[in-house]
Amino acid sequence: MKKYLPIILILSFVKLLIQWFGNQNYGFHRDELLHLSASEHLDWGFMEFPPFIALIGKLSYWSFDYSLWGVRLFPTLAGVGILILCCLIAKELGGKSKAILLSGICILAFLPFYRNHTLFQPVAFDQLFWTLGFYFIIKFINSKNKKFLILLGIALGLGLMNKYTILVWAFGLFIGLFFYEKRTIYKNKWLYISALISLLIFLPNIIWQMQNDFPLLKHLRALNENQLNSTNPMEFGLEQLNFPFTLIISLFGLGALIIDKNLNKYRAVGIAAIIIFCTMWLLNSKAYYVFAIYPVLFASGAVKIESLLSKKPIWVYVIAIVTLVPSIYFIPELTPILPIEKYVKYAQFEEENGRIELTGDYADMFGWEEQVKLVDSVYQSLNPIEKNNYVLWAENYGEAGALKILGKKYNLPNPISRHGSFWTWGYGTKEALVWISIGNEKASVEHVFKEVELIKIITHKYAIGEENGIPLYICRKPKIDIENWWKDYKAHIFD
Repeated sequence: MKKYLPIILILSFVKLLIQWFGNQNYGFHRDELLHLSASEHLDWGFMEFPPFIALIGKLSYWSFDYSLWGVRLFPTLAGVGILILCCLIAKELGGKSKAILLSGICILAFLPFYRNHTLFQPVAFDQLFWTLGFYFIIKFINSKNKKFLILLGIALGLGLMNKYTILVWAFGLFIGLFFYEKRTIYKNKWLYISALISLLIFLPNIIWQMQNDFPLLKHLRALNENQLNSTNPMEFGLEQLNFPFTLIISLFGLGALIIDKNLNKYRAVGIAAIIIFCTMWLLNSKAYYVFAIYPVLFASGAVKIESLLSKKPIWVYVIAIVTLVPSIYFIPELTPILPIEKYVKYAQFEEENGRIELTGDYADMFGWEEQVKLVDSVYQSLNPIEKNNYVLWAENYGEAGALKILGKKYNLPNPISRHGSFWTWGYGTKEALVWISIGNEKASVEHVFKEVELIKIITHKYAIGEENGIPLYICRKPKIDIENWWKDYKAHIFD
């Protein structure tokens, strides 16, 4: 292993360096603000996701406060961990130095990982737990050591506490193991002990779901109605074709796991990958949900290619270069390594009516700081009595998250919002003299208050359209019962 360590370390450093430059630019993404907000309300579950991301958010806060690079360091470390595991899997599958190099190059060349390993979201950790699970099952196949089944159960349990999609991974592996040594593994008591460990780790979230009327089901229903239902099923497959060089290597790996005589003892992993892919497709999932199966396929593909080219090893280096080089140009599209002015030129965006329409993720990183500053300026204009008795009301979780996280430097109070998990954290005080509303439309505020004053329509050159042209109001004298108004909205918190 020592002779391969320099390769792994160099590849890991390159990955870390690229992500490091991207982590420091622009601002927080709206989803990052939600996850950090959840970290201030630690619980065994949240309306939109399990608790793991909130715990990592709390660790980030303790370590680095709410610095952008500090928060994003954690998904970046998950990405580096995936690269290391991919190289280790290649070694476990019998690969030598060139296979380890090529497998790591595939991680560097696979463009979606730059986006996934920049943003503070559960996705990076989901990919890490999937890859870790594949690594442990391969280690078990090689060693028959029961400790790897135990570690597999721990990885699955932690994965469930991070993102529920790992259930599809577990289903795929369950089916795949029917093709391992004539299903003898199902006679191994340690497999069931492993499953029990997973369940025990996951149990607090199950209890939380029961106590809160299974918000997961409501969230999935809303997600299906608002996003997944309108997705063209062909897009799931076509999205995989956007990355042809890494796709070819992964297909080599899949084929090798299924039919190659040197790798056929790992057939269960190949079958699992097929089952996972097909299940995700049938469930009309987003394309990126399945990207977590690629590291193990990159590793097996690299091992197969090294074997095929054992007499002409120079071609492995050629394949590595051809795989990596075309991706380099597109990296700025996935992680913000370029300052915004340079990125606009790079992407050839044109300014129109004082606005530049960025891609979704980048557009969602702008405008939050300006919103918070404006809210603070409105607060400063209040009289002393009102300053001690007011509420910040945000329309969506992005605006609320910005006020909650970025507002700390202005000593702003916790905001309220009726969107997602923010609804569960309550409406503050219904006796407030002043409500400062951001993002809520005129009809919404006039429904609640007798006195409504428009302060400003907020615009931003780069912010996403949803956050451009939003109103800021000062509201007084509620004309409805705030508590009932809040409770009655429960059925609409995912709208």
